[in-house]
Amino acid sequence: MLTTAQNYLMVFGAMALSLASWILIRWLWPMERRRVHNEITGWQISVLGTTYAVIVGFMLFAAWSDFREAEQNADAESSCLINLYWAAAGLPQDQRQEIRKLATDYADAMINDEWPAMQQGTLSHTGTEVIEKLWEITSQARTLSASEQVSLQQTVTEISSITERRRIRQLQSQMKLPGVLWAVLIIGGGITILSCCLFGSEYPVLHMLQLLTLSLMLAMALVAVSDVNRPFRGSVRVNPTGFMNALRAFQHYNAPHP
Repeated sequence: MLTTAQNYLMVFGAMALSLASWILIRWLWPMERRRVHNEITGWQISVLGTTYAVIVGFMLFAAWSDFREAEQNADAESSCLINLYWAAAGLPQDQRQEIRKLATDYADAMINDEWPAMQQGTLSHTGTEVIEKLWEITSQARTLSASEQVSLQQTVTEISSITERRRIRQLQSQMKLPGVLWAVLIIGGGITILSCCLFGSEYPVLHMLQLLTLSLMLAMALVAVSDVNRPFRGSVRVNPTGFMNALRAFQHYNAPHP
């Protein structure tokens, strides 16, 4: 997705293009001749503007809802990892130590491997290897006491939740708005700007400022949709904050205390 500098470039580029369109229309169709049709042009701008505002608002709301869902799912995944770490407390020592080591490895893999891969639009399989080892350890046949059985059951539940949350996160990292919706947004914005250029005003400076303000607002809305459209990429993205907190908690617990 676009970086912050590219977002600014897109916004100012859209404003410059709208200004160039306004100047071209003033040259091809003088203001005096356009003023005669202001009643029709004004009605057209009103209808197009309202329709396009509804479309942009819906797209932005849908993209932001998907972004929030991805953020909540990532937080839930990290919470399940912390629960797994503590759920292993009731298991035999060798099994407990191995599970906690793998939980630490999983948090480290999320921060250093999977999140950078998702920012590039790809998927890393490091977490899959850790989860496979977790399932292998918990599936080993052992003679356990009643309390250890309860801990094992809770551990398996948390591993299952992590696996599910991870699968959902991978799907969310690959989601994007279909091309036809982007065509509606971009073409609709261009038509709205051109309709505003057709209006014949006695005050060209005021008309130009209104046009630049409208193009600025529309460009910022499209950039916002683009940024939150893919929740793990771009300048606005879901960060592995939950896994960072989990890794710090694991390291603090394992650190020697006076």
